[in-house]
Amino acid sequence: MTRPPLYQQIRQHLLDKIQCGDWQLNHQIPTEERLAKDFGVSRMTANKAIRDLVQQGYLVRQPGVGTFVTDRKVESSLVEVYNIAEEVLSRGHRYSNKVISQEVIEADDEVALRLGMRLGSRVFHTLVVHHENDIPIQLENRYVNPRWVPDYLETDFSRHTPNEVLVAACPITDMEHIVEAVLVDEQTAKWLSIDTQTPCLSMVRRTWSEEHLISYARLIHPGDRYKLRSSLQRKSA
Repeated sequence: MTRPPLYQQIRQHLLDKIQCGDWQLNHQIPTEERLAKDFGVSRMTANKAIRDLVQQGYLVRQPGVGTFVTDRKVESSLVEVYNIAEEVLSRGHRYSNKVISQEVIEADDEVALRLGMRLGSRVFHTLVVHHENDIPIQLENRYVNPRWVPDYLETDFSRHTPNEVLVAACPITDMEHIVEAVLVDEQTAKWLSIDTQTPCLSMVRRTWSEEHLISYARLIHPGDRYKLRSSLQRKSA
């Protein structure tokens, strides 16, 4: 049987130490030099093993200090809209979901205001719990203007995410995010398999395609399983 490349052997060694609990949160792992010596490889090979685990969120580098075990929460960007299924799969994990609701409703005050529609207007509504390795990581409560995505509710959402459907129908050009810390009600806690006292992140997202306001969604993430990231690159004059 062919043995895996050396960097993968080192990577697996580090991962085993983390997953079995030998190395707890904030534990400083051995240096590249130490790993290279222990495994009889070059520093470049040891670096690749560490870099892979940094990219997957198991480790964090602190320049001039070392590399440490970090709290591996699921991470999403605040400045871009991604398909959550693709995010999960990119981490090498299994994606699944549970569709709770898929229906036509009449817009109440909040939905009408958020979507810029008349009160009582016909609106498409979906409620979906997204899972990573069978663990709930997001409750997606989404409202869609039927004028711009008329076939939305015909989708099999167990196979395609709402984001995937919207992007295919109306490429997203603009978006708005509002993020706050919240506690959830008993039903939401049940869907997310958490306690009602567990802090959560709530993201209200509105998306446009050109000048058309397409969708309004409220995304709830358990705070101990999720983090949001934003980065800004300044262009030189």
